Amino acid sequence: MRWASSLAILLMGLPALLAGLPAALAGEADVIAADARHIDGESWSVSATIRHADTGWEHYADRFDVLAPDGTVLTERVLFHPHVEEQPFTRSVRVTIPGDVGRITVRAHDSVHGLGGMQTEIVLER
Repeated sequence: MRWASSLAILLMGLPALLAGLPAALAGEADVIAADARHIDGESWSVSATIRHADTGWEHYADRFDVLAPDGTVLTERVLFHPHVEEQPFTRSVRVTIPGDVGRITVRAHDSVHGLGGMQTEIVLER
């Protein structure tokens, strides 16, 4: 009889567990393409094309970062809402890149897994 009450408790929690499953299955955010366009001096426009199985506010790609070769974050672009119906999507950010930096890395972040998806490296042409 004791196992029956334990089973009942387990089954009561099952809907909540299953409700969170789609968000967990969405995976990490991937940068599938990126480019950098020199504006002037040390100013650049960096565009990132991100793919992520956004499920809504509970799990979505919420930013991308531009990094120097030593890992310094040069800037981050916050993504303020899910892109459930727009996949993949491209966004840009203006960033100051020091003259001695010859390449950058663009990585994405999502609201559940954080960092960890595919990154893209760009060799800068000045």
